[in-house]
Amino acid sequence: MSAPLRVGLAGLGTVGAGVIKVLDENRELVERRANRAIEVVAVSARDRHRERGVDLARFDWVDDATTLCRREDVDVVVELIGGADGPALTLARATFDCGKSFVTANKAMLAHHGLELAGRAEKAGAALKYEAAVAGGVPVIKGLREGAAANALSQVYGILNGTCNYILTAMEKDGLAFADVLAEAQRLGYAEADPSFDIDGVDTAHKLAILAALSFGAQPDFASVATQGIRAVDIADIVHAAALGFRIKLVGLARAEAGGLFQRVHPCLVPLGHPLAHVDGSLNAVVAEGNFVGRLFFQGRGAGEGPTASAVVADLIDVARGEFGPAFAMPAGRLAKQAAAAQGDHVGRSYLRLTVADRPGVLAELTAALRDESVSIESLIQRGTAANGGVYVVMVTHECSERAVRAALARMSASDSVIGEPMMMHILDF
Repeated sequence: MSAPLRVGLAGLGTVGAGVIKVLDENRELVERRANRAIEVVAVSARDRHRERGVDLARFDWVDDATTLCRREDVDVVVELIGGADGPALTLARATFDCGKSFVTANKAMLAHHGLELAGRAEKAGAALKYEAAVAGGVPVIKGLREGAAANALSQVYGILNGTCNYILTAMEKDGLAFADVLAEAQRLGYAEADPSFDIDGVDTAHKLAILAALSFGAQPDFASVATQGIRAVDIADIVHAAALGFRIKLVGLARAEAGGLFQRVHPCLVPLGHPLAHVDGSLNAVVAEGNFVGRLFFQGRGAGEGPTASAVVADLIDVARGEFGPAFAMPAGRLAKQAAAAQGDHVGRSYLRLTVADRPGVLAELTAALRDESVSIESLIQRGTAANGGVYVVMVTHECSERAVRAALARMSASDSVIGEPMMMHILDF
C-alpha cells in the first residue's frame, strides 16, 4: 500500500470539523477505497480556542494558512475558508506554486477565478477538486465531468440553494409571508443573519457559473449570469401558482444557444409534472440534458456538515488515487470564451401578477398593453385583495419573447391603475 496522503486543512467551521469526523469514522473504508490512508497533519483557523466537537490536539496548528502548502509533510491542501478573494485565493495560488493539489468547497472563488486556478493546477501537474462547491453532497460535478463526458449537453438547470428552497416550501405549506418564513429560517439556523447572498440569488449564480463552464466547455463567466432572487415572491404568487398547476422554485438555468451562453437565476413556475416541483425543503437538485444519455437528475442534501464534508473527502480519495483530470472536463486552454446570449431573446411562457385599482376598465388597459406588444394571454385570474386595497390580476402568456413581455409590463406599470411593482416569473416548460 502507498504512503498516506497527508492533508493540510484550512478552515475549521462546520464543514472543516465534519471532514475530520468523516475521516475518523470511516477511516478503514476510506483507506480501502483510496488504497492508502488519508491523514490530516496540520490545520489552520482564526480561533484556536473555539470548541468544534473534534480533537484537534493531534494536529499541528498554524496561524497563517498559506504555510500549510509549504510544509514538507503536506501533500494536498483543503480550503474551507470561503470568499472569492482574500486568504482563500492566496492559499490556492500558493498551493499550486508549490506543485500540490487543492480541494475546495469555495464556489465564489471558482466562479470568479476558476479559469486561472484550473490553468495553475495544470501547469503544476496537480489536481483542482471542488465537488463540495455545488450541491453539497450530491455528486453532480463528478457526474457531469466524468459520467456525461461523452455527451454534448444542451442545458443544465436546477435548485441550487437550500435556504431559498426551504423558504418557498414553507410559504407554500404554511401559508406564511416571505418575511415571516425568513425570520423563522434565521431562528432555526437555515438562513444566515445576513441572508442576502442566498435570497438574492448570488449563491445560486456562483454555482451556475461553475456548472455552465463544466457542461459547455466555457470559461466561467459569473458576470454574465442574470440574477434575480426571491424577495419579491408574494404569498399570493404561491397561491395563484398552485391554482394554475405549478410550484415556485428558484432555478439556475444555463443553456447553449446560437447567440451564446444563456445563464440566468430566477424564481420560476415549475409544472407539477416536472421532478423539480417535488424537491422540497433544503434539498438541492440538478438536471442536465445530454444528446445521447437524455435527462440526468441529481438530488440530495445540498449543504450542511455531513453532505459537504462527504464531498470534500470524496475529492481527497480521488487525489489519493492520482485522479488529476482537468477541473472543467477539458484543459483550461480549450475552454471557450463564449458570448452571453441576450436575455430578451428568450422565448417562453411567462407568469404576470399585478395589483390594480378595483374600478371599471382596468382589464381593458392591461390587455391593450399586451396587444400593443403582440403578447397573447393563455389564462387570466382576477381574484383576491391585496394588503394595499387593490385586487390581484394574474396572467399566463402564450410563448413569446421576453423582450415583448417586458415592454408590455412597462406600459402597464405606467398606468395609474397599477399599484406597486408588477411581478414577472418564467415558466419552466421542459
